[in-house]
Amino acid sequence: MSAQIDPFHAIALSRRAHALAAAGRSIIHMEFGQPSTGAPAPAIAAAHRVLDSDGMGYWESPALKARIARHYDETYGVAVDPEQVILTCGASPAFVLALSCLFAPGDRVAFARPGYVAYRNTIKALHLEPVEIGCGEAERFQITAAAIARLDPAPRGLILASPANPTGTIIPADELAAIVAVCRERGIRIISDEIYHGLSYVGAARSVAQETPDALIVNSFSKYFSMAGWRLGWLVVPPALIDAARARMGNLFLTPPSLAQHAGLVAFDCRDELEGHIRGYARNRDLLLAALPGFGLRRIAPPDGAFYVYADVGHLTDDSFDLCMRLLEDTGVATAPGIDFDPVDGHRFMRFSFAVSTDRVEEALARMAPWFAAQPVRADALTPE
Repeated sequence: MSAQIDPFHAIALSRRAHALAAAGRSIIHMEFGQPSTGAPAPAIAAAHRVLDSDGMGYWESPALKARIARHYDETYGVAVDPEQVILTCGASPAFVLALSCLFAPGDRVAFARPGYVAYRNTIKALHLEPVEIGCGEAERFQITAAAIARLDPAPRGLILASPANPTGTIIPADELAAIVAVCRERGIRIISDEIYHGLSYVGAARSVAQETPDALIVNSFSKYFSMAGWRLGWLVVPPALIDAARARMGNLFLTPPSLAQHAGLVAFDCRDELEGHIRGYARNRDLLLAALPGFGLRRIAPPDGAFYVYADVGHLTDDSFDLCMRLLEDTGVATAPGIDFDPVDGHRFMRFSFAVSTDRVEEALARMAPWFAAQPVRADALTPE
């Protein structure tokens, strides 16, 4: 029997946004976690040189694998053999490799709710069983060691994300260590989504690699490196899983794009340009956090990292998709409904991506201010005098 995969609602909103743009409307895209900046200039220049000199083909860059391994030493103080690095066509195939290397159909895999929509659906597509751990304001919308300890029976696996999508929350170092300890005690294998590492406004996020050599780590050039369209990512696996991961990558996906690998190697040494993007995101974050409470959006997940604000709109609606669609139609600002990230409580949340340029954020806020001011508060959300 084929798995039932839920739709990605933000894609439907984005299709409508592009249709409106094609009809001449001015659209501000805040629906996806997609940097509006391009790849670093030296990486693009390197790609041009390669296009002129190399016919390319199926290829896995030894130099890029070695550079990623060195990144773990330089950034986290962790030794990684380049052979542990599996280059992938973005983070999504890396998740497929990680899940299929570790688990068999029917195994239970836990993750936070709210969480990235593809966790749930990729798990289901592989005929695994998703175990969603509800995380609210009390937990800063993040998984805790106590929540994992309460799961009965223990799941076979756990997906961590820090910084997280859609909330941007970061797991504190002591809590991350406690989570790893609980998983070790209960025999739970960890897959760590570290795609937003480098995008932090409260201090660097800690890698699970600093706590255990047994976790599988997913990362990508799409976010910090601003190379979403280049479709390049990686998976770090323990030595015992190298052969299994390589076999799956070769059979399912062959290799990542050769051109992207050449550019990615150069991008690693473009830190000045990339850190400039972070400063822009920080300005955008500050603008949103200052403005949204004035729109009546006062209950906001703490955006420690990534480039998202996840806001409670339950006082306005119990249908966040409808709210986001009306906002798009009326103002041209595209956002993401919370139901993508949380099928239980997401109907009362929406996500703003501030990965766009600062002038676009300022224009979006100018458009949204009168729109939110005109929205009626639901009668059942009013507090009696």
